[in-house]
Amino acid sequence: MNELKVFIADDEEPARERLRTLLGDISSELPTRVVGEARNGVEAIDLLPPSGAQVLLLDIQMPGMGGLEVARHLARLEHPPRIIFVTAHDRHAVDAFELNALDYLLKPVRAERLAGALKKATVPENAKLEKAAASPREYLSLAERNRIVLLPVRDILYLRAEEKYVTVRTRAREHLVDEPLVELEREFATRFVRIHRNCLVARAAIRGFERAPGEEAEPHWLVVLDGLDERLPVSRRQWPTVRDLVT
Repeated sequence: MNELKVFIADDEEPARERLRTLLGDISSELPTRVVGEARNGVEAIDLLPPSGAQVLLLDIQMPGMGGLEVARHLARLEHPPRIIFVTAHDRHAVDAFELNALDYLLKPVRAERLAGALKKATVPENAKLEKAAASPREYLSLAERNRIVLLPVRDILYLRAEEKYVTVRTRAREHLVDEPLVELEREFATRFVRIHRNCLVARAAIRGFERAPGEEAEPHWLVVLDGLDERLPVSRRQWPTVRDLVT
């Protein structure tokens, strides 16, 4: 049997060491090779794609970015790893399996349970990871050349639908994501407000409004965003809602 390439992501060194030990204990039954480790979610997203890992042993509760969000971002890879969640708590089990997790192991992990979970990775998978109905992400993600680029949601000034993609604007630059605007609006309802049928802006970035030039009878307003020279039109339909945010 060929070695199964495994990546371990857990913020606690003793937990990572125990998994390495267990993998050694079951090596005669199921040969594996640890191709990388990460201490948090962001590090996992950065280090896993070039490792060639087939399976990710992923802790759910990690500082900065939890395992459920990590799984959602890695789903954007052309060949995402099979994921086995490893956690001290069982309250995330439903979310984990909505993400098509391979298995869900409770700490302390036992050798026989780990072997059983890893054996599932040797069976071809048809379904890709799907998004779980979980708390809003802290990042959006892009897949570029078999790596994941993370965009902190807190840095986004606006999201604008354009044909098949959504333009994500930060102070630094624009990015394109292939997520529907309506789903982004639903997920980030507390962070963004719709100003037009094709545009959401960050509530915290709104600094005021300017009257659009050339309007006589009924004013047409533009929203002013912090750190951005560009002015975005507010539709008359959305104007009452947007205006109330700064009054």
